Amino acid sequence: MISSTKFILVRHAETQGNLNGILLGHQDSSLTALGQKQALQTAQELKKEKIDVVFSSPLGRALETAQIIVKNLSNLKVNVEPLLIERDFGVLTGKHKSEIHLHTKELFKTDRVTYFLKAKDAEEFPRLLERAKNLIFKLTSEYSGKTVLLVTHGDIGKMIRTAFYGWDWKKGLATPHFEHGEIIKLGFKE
Repeated sequence: MISSTKFILVRHAETQGNLNGILLGHQDSSLTALGQKQALQTAQELKKEKIDVVFSSPLGRALETAQIIVKNLSNLKVNVEPLLIERDFGVLTGKHKSEIHLHTKELFKTDRVTYFLKAKDAEEFPRLLERAKNLIFKLTSEYSGKTVLLVTHGDIGKMIRTAFYGWDWKKGLATPHFEHGEIIKLGFKE
């Protein structure tokens, strides 16, 4: 995608649920002490960037991460963007990752993560990619020439990058794992 809008994606910092191997989806979990340190470290790394606007998923773990980042950056405020919410995990919401095989056999394995593709009431990746495309279209229309910080989640974060580059969802899933507190820049000159 050719865009004059630059995006900085940040995955929320580590939560208690992440630490315990829980599939959170739309369920929330507070940041751990390490998660709070990750958010502060991310804020330090972002100080060198000129950020025009900040958006966060409505889920508490992303909002808390965004608020820590903004508090340590400048006078920016956190805007809530519903399209940034994590993938709906359906029946797997709140389950331990070891239970995935009890609910589906359709899996996509990567170097670090095994993604479930289908499960009862779960948002499937083609639909998640469409949501990411809608987000990119909306924000590039509203913030042309600006740098937009998006604080989000693992699965939707991967699909935002996928949408930005025009990849198919399988190529997007196969990219390296999106770590807690990690920064991914889209539209910046290498």
